[in-house]
Amino acid sequence: MTARPGNAPSSEPTAKLPPATAMGLADLVQYADGAIVSRTIAEGPGGTVTLFAFDSGQALSEHSAPFDAIVVVLDGQAELTIGGKAVAASAGQMVLMPANIPHAVHAGERFKMLLVMLRA
Repeated sequence: MTARPGNAPSSEPTAKLPPATAMGLADLVQYADGAIVSRTIAEGPGGTVTLFAFDSGQALSEHSAPFDAIVVVLDGQAELTIGGKAVAASAGQMVLMPANIPHAVHAGERFKMLLVMLRA
């Protein structure tokens, strides 16, 4: 499945994980050959929390969003372009993608990320 961030929020907050349960984020989304896989784990009026697994060579083309987004790399290394600036981020690192600034994501190798979109 190919995924794109920015799904419209529901009017009520929705958690898509069991409460009071410790879970490994990287284990909640699996790689698929030649694809980008996504899994929304929470969404509401304030934003969304989505996991992504990118196969090597996959990309999200340049786009912008009217709200800030935080990328947390869980596995591998992400190649981001934010406002024309190349940013490499490895597992355990996070990057802010500011509102209204064009950004793109490219997988030079397989990687997983958590995307937190914060709506104003």
